[in-house]
Amino acid sequence: MFNAVQKENQPLAERVAEQIAQLIQERELKEGDRLPNEFDLAQELGVGRGTIREAVKQLVARNILTIQRGKGTFVTQNPGIVEDPFGFNYEQDQQKLGLDLLEIRMVIEPWIAEQAARKATLEDIREIYDLCDRVERLICQDASHLEEDIRFHVAIAQASKNIVVPKIIPVINRSVDMLIAMTHSALLQETIETHRAIADGIAAHDPEKAREAMQQHLKYNWDCIHQKLAQEEKDI
Repeated sequence: MFNAVQKENQPLAERVAEQIAQLIQERELKEGDRLPNEFDLAQELGVGRGTIREAVKQLVARNILTIQRGKGTFVTQNPGIVEDPFGFNYEQDQQKLGLDLLEIRMVIEPWIAEQAARKATLEDIREIYDLCDRVERLICQDASHLEEDIRFHVAIAQASKNIVVPKIIPVINRSVDMLIAMTHSALLQETIETHRAIADGIAAHDPEKAREAMQQHLKYNWDCIHQKLAQEEKDI
């Protein structure tokens, strides 16, 4: 039977959820890997199938597992990172939140790009360029590029090879979403150019170039937002 650290008086389903999470870690299961079926897990962990179902539900809620009907249960992307772990949705002043998120990104994301330039693999670089191309294509088609823009920044974060950086991906994701809305997608050409410069810096393994390109990318957003805010004040 799988051995996991158990807390005193912890409900059985919670203990089994921890055991399954430990199984994922010890077997080095990655995004998209399929878990053993319900029957096999119940046999391995020595519990009933109902307990397995309840444990899986808890892991789904924690964004560790995802259930695909008719196919099985799979490990999610970025296990454990939920959609809004910092409670951004409940902040009253969303405009200030957007600016504060951008301030944080201006501190940490140039460093992330620098680390990606040092440590990115050929596969990382190919993915970053592919996402760069997708964003540009969507912009040229006058289609929403939000999802691919987020994936571009996430790919850079993952290429940094720092195990802490992926944990702050929700900050980057929420900020990209808010910035596109706050700038009213005004920075389309700037996005194409700076994304390309960031990708080129990482591909060349040039930390300074990657850092400066990321700084410029974020500065365009900062300047654009403050120009819009200043104009709104004049119009009042």
